[in-house]
Amino acid sequence: MLLIIGTIRLPTGKLEQARPAMERMMSASRAEPGCLEYSYAQDVLDAGLIRVTEVWSDRTALDAHFRSPHLADWRASWPALGIGERNLVLYEAGDPKPT
Repeated sequence: MLLIIGTIRLPTGKLEQARPAMERMMSASRAEPGCLEYSYAQDVLDAGLIRVTEVWSDRTALDAHFRSPHLADWRASWPALGIGERNLVLYEAGDPKPT
């Protein structure tokens, strides 16, 4: 299992403009084979900080995601939305265990 955890930053006041593109990206990614979770969440204390959580079954699924048209569309929207700061980290994890 692969986890991508991190953040992207939107300029103050751009969240509403970004929301449709973010919704399209999340919906299309969640429909991909091997996507176990894909979400964006606004930080409660920092309005421009978006927390990213992705969970993929394996590298094949993630590589297919990286080649997807919806990811290209999402990245193409970044300049207009002012998204410049991006901090995402890939982790490899074992099978999930309840806590």
